[in-house]
Amino acid sequence: MRKLALHWQIMIGMVLGIIFGVIMTSISGGADFVKNWIQPVGSIFVRMLKLIAVPLIVASLVKGISDLKDISKFQNMGIRTIVIYVVTTIFAITIGLGLVNVMQPGNGITQETVTKLKEKYSDNKSVQAKIAEAGKQKETGPLQFIVDMVPDNAIKAMSNNKMMLQVIFFTILLGISLLLIEEKKAKPLKDFFDSLNEVVLKIVDLIMLTAPFAVFALLATVIVSADDPAILLALLRYAGVVVLGLAMMVGFYCVLVSTYVGKSPLWFLKQISPAQLLAFSTSSSAATLPVTMERVEEHLGVDKEVTSFVLPVGATINMDGTSLYQAVAAVFIMQVLWPEGLVFSNQMTIILTALMASIGSAAVPGAGMVMLVIVLDAVGFPPELLPIGLALIFAVDRPLDMCRTVINITGDATVSMIVAKSLGKLGEPNAKNWDDHYNK
Repeated sequence: MRKLALHWQIMIGMVLGIIFGVIMTSISGGADFVKNWIQPVGSIFVRMLKLIAVPLIVASLVKGISDLKDISKFQNMGIRTIVIYVVTTIFAITIGLGLVNVMQPGNGITQETVTKLKEKYSDNKSVQAKIAEAGKQKETGPLQFIVDMVPDNAIKAMSNNKMMLQVIFFTILLGISLLLIEEKKAKPLKDFFDSLNEVVLKIVDLIMLTAPFAVFALLATVIVSADDPAILLALLRYAGVVVLGLAMMVGFYCVLVSTYVGKSPLWFLKQISPAQLLAFSTSSSAATLPVTMERVEEHLGVDKEVTSFVLPVGATINMDGTSLYQAVAAVFIMQVLWPEGLVFSNQMTIILTALMASIGSAAVPGAGMVMLVIVLDAVGFPPELLPIGLALIFAVDRPLDMCRTVINITGDATVSMIVAKSLGKLGEPNAKNWDDHYNK
């Protein structure tokens, strides 16, 4: 019997997880059973992915830079990557603003729903934590994000996945330094990172063997933790606008892949689908990064020199899905609570602020809401209404977070293919299996 493709295995796991979660919500003690006995399986899987994220970035980035042989090639790739990421993010924000202004989902929210959401969520600890975190970020200077990129302790930076930019900074410095010393002296260290890179990629293959069971656990946990169905229904129009915008971004990526890269969009989506499904299940670009790198390099044919730089940077600064969500969420909240603020200048401010807030945003669940607070503050949204505004969208934030994370990693994969094509670094796929050398 032919082995079922990985993306189908993951999809089956997701569907069964949703069905199992729904059944457990209707059984007394079912939610507790899922949280005590099923959720740990998903948590272990996510931890394992995060475990290898930093070693994979360090090993692949050092190898990629040292293989370039010429620093000017790295500079060329870096400039192209940043420019393309900025352009796609601006496009995403613009799509979000266009849709929310045309469809006006805020007009469908009654005062009764606003009151109910306010009572349930405005004092929620998670909402207050997001506001507090955004307050800390607003107090920093305009160049603080650059200061935060430079680690004062490389080992400490590697111990925290939220410090991904610091890890990338150190690793780039290490890779460039390898290019500047004698080749025979650089070779032992380069060989070490080459070997480490192969080992970590093999670990990714092994972890992915458990992916169908892990997404089953993750989706079942999401279902039993879901909010009041009546509130979710009231916010369906707002959520629909966000999902429509995200779907349009997928179409945009497919057009780029077809016209510039010259590849079939369906083929592209099929090859990247395991990473997309994991992004949906985990809501974390950082956790999905090892799988994204493996799929883009081995299944899309992008050279390691490109994937090792473009994808880790993208996981940190390229938040197309999150930026689109911020545009829709900010205007939606203003439509309900502060309609007089919906002027053209404020919408231009949303584009600029959402773009800047996306740079350096943590690639973890919930970071988008922190960025949203910063965006709302930039347009002068009344601070006393801020907890109510976040309460408006809090109930559907997790499912939308799952969707926008899919767009974030799809955008990363698309840009890596564009950069690789422009540099002549796009080759034929060369997929590897976990047991390639098992019998040797």
